[in-house]
Amino acid sequence: MIKPERLKKGDTIGVVAPSAPIVGINIEQLENARKIVEKDGFKVKYSKNLFLNTNGYSSTAKEKSEDINEMFKDKEVKMIWCAKGGASSNTTFEYLDYELIKNNPKIICGYSDITSLTNMITEKTGLVTFSGTNFKTIATDETDYSYKEAIKRFADGSLAIGKSGEEYKVIQEGTAEGELIGGNLYLTRGLVAGKYSIDFTDKILFLEELGLESDAERVSNYLYFMKQNGVFDKIKGFWIGNYEHESGFTLEKIVKDVLEDEYKFPIIKSNNFGHTETKTVIPIGTKARIDTSKDVKIELIENCVI
Repeated sequence: MIKPERLKKGDTIGVVAPSAPIVGINIEQLENARKIVEKDGFKVKYSKNLFLNTNGYSSTAKEKSEDINEMFKDKEVKMIWCAKGGASSNTTFEYLDYELIKNNPKIICGYSDITSLTNMITEKTGLVTFSGTNFKTIATDETDYSYKEAIKRFADGSLAIGKSGEEYKVIQEGTAEGELIGGNLYLTRGLVAGKYSIDFTDKILFLEELGLESDAERVSNYLYFMKQNGVFDKIKGFWIGNYEHESGFTLEKIVKDVLEDEYKFPIIKSNNFGHTETKTVIPIGTKARIDTSKDVKIELIENCVI
């Protein structure tokens, strides 16, 4: 795996929008996030096409990809922070210059739809990428917790996951060690098969889902698709994150319904990543260990920045 250099005060952070457009109130929110980051001693550089909405629902796939490629190419930029989520970052896949990215490794971070992009970059290049707060949510979260988690990971090189004393539920006991892979359930489901798929072999899979958009039936659909395509035959461990739906169904219940005790790997549940206020930063492509006998059920065991 290729590990990016850590972030230092004075470094330039490039902002791109690989998914939904930055329009309306999003523009003000992005500017507020910029002020917070610049006050902390970093510089911020917006990509050329950041505020375009060429299609009416986003910029074009080529415009998004051009921005990502240019940010990796730009020697001034030390980190790439994705502006916000949505549902279309996969449109960039065929236009990304993976050789360029591989030869210019940098931190790239985002959550929700952005995990589609970050997982594909890791798959194609071997670069460690990150599931963590988006740039916009630096300003829109109620607290600065998720932003501070990002700075701890990227600038300090911290390997801590979430807050001390955080609650973990054990759904299935056991131990496992492997590289982390995953993110948003719906988007990860889209990476299971086809030309742009990712390798789940011997990985620790982490998944979360936005309850506002996905009811229990839909979540079951996504998980069964993954099951039917052999994902759970390949992984070594399963880490479930945030999911809240008005029906009251929990993600752990749906997982148990789908997997039906057919698999022996450990399964744990926490509420410290996903569409939640307290988003820890999870590296995609470095090793972690699950041990359900410990108080902290999962730990990072390999540096993710150098």
